[in-house]
Amino acid sequence: MNIQWFPGHMAKTRRLIGENLKLVDLVVELLDARAPLSSQNPDIENICGQKPRLLILNKADLADEKANEAWLNYFKNQGKTAILFDSVHEKRTKHVVDTVRSLLTEQIKRQEERGMKNRPLKLMIVGIPNVGKSSFINRLAGRSAAISGDRPGVTKGKQWIRLAGGLELLDTPGVLWPKFEDESVGLRLAFTGAIKDEIMDTETLAAKLLEDLCTRSPEALAARYKLETTEFENGFCVLEAVAKKRGFIVSGGEYDLLRAAGIVLDEFRSTKIGKITLEWPEEAEK
Repeated sequence: MNIQWFPGHMAKTRRLIGENLKLVDLVVELLDARAPLSSQNPDIENICGQKPRLLILNKADLADEKANEAWLNYFKNQGKTAILFDSVHEKRTKHVVDTVRSLLTEQIKRQEERGMKNRPLKLMIVGIPNVGKSSFINRLAGRSAAISGDRPGVTKGKQWIRLAGGLELLDTPGVLWPKFEDESVGLRLAFTGAIKDEIMDTETLAAKLLEDLCTRSPEALAARYKLETTEFENGFCVLEAVAKKRGFIVSGGEYDLLRAAGIVLDEFRSTKIGKITLEWPEEAEK
């Protein structure tokens, strides 16, 4: 299942990030805690160069807690600063602000020596679509400062947002990269909703997700849909079993796989199947 999605506005966003980089002190890159590497845009690394950067493992409440800690250690060993964050339930904004100031300690000191006390720290917020940038900003702001929604493509252009505590944030639209060299990267992004479902074959996508879950979390999958693990022959067999268990039948007695696919994707994304991480550091290091 070869997944590629790079509409024209994403190329424009990539240029926007590069053009505005000189205006900011630090780049905050949001990653999806369920797939930290797959959701890390390689173009951001190239564009940002030596600019200080903070990684936010967002949606940490949707991911496996042990995996979250493993990823924090992984990035720490790479010399990168990463923070777990949940824009919906947790109030960890002070930790984010304190970490930003820590990363910019030398710069703040130089500014104060030049008589530039209390100058706002300017941050650029970047990440793939539907990773939660707007919700993250709203949590930091303590108000609805950025338009948010549980789908990719909500943020259309750049916007500056001023926060208390001397921070100014530049929000940018979600951006992917032109080609996924590894098919599994595109699949993980599609599983988490970073790629529009409207352009996908959702039956095949759900079957691919179920195949992954059969290996990764068979007990959780069996429990959610009251299945036997012996039914896990392949993804489409499991999808049909889900449709059968839920009574999704269309005219002629055929199982409604499209409806079952929508349910599987929604229930994975809402953790009704379980808090599942799609990649672990040890898999990335193979």
